[in-house]
Amino acid sequence: MGKSFRIDRVGMEVKREINDILQKKVRDPRVNGVTITDVKMLGDLSVAKVYYTILSSLASDNQKAQEGLTKAKGTIKRELGHKLTMYKIPDLVFIKDESIEYGNKIDQMLRELDQKD
Repeated sequence: MGKSFRIDRVGMEVKREINDILQKKVRDPRVNGVTITDVKMLGDLSVAKVYYTILSSLASDNQKAQEGLTKAKGTIKRELGHKLTMYKIPDLVFIKDESIEYGNKIDQMLRELDQKD
């Protein structure tokens, strides 16, 4: 139980720091408007799955954001190394967070059902 608490706590700290780094340190215009929504750490803290969302729903913007995050991975890891007191900085895997879009779709479907009644 204590280990999962530590993993969650490290994930929250990594999430906070990556959001800060994206706003202040990364100058790539492709990552403007990117927000980190969640970070899931592997049990040994070697890999962090970083879930992100962007304001635009265009496929081209999604692709650009993914490319920008992949390109900025080195900068983000270096800055995490300066800010976090961890033995080894985890490898970062960026994944588009579909949960917000999924929630919006369900909300729209519920509204349509409500209008039919």
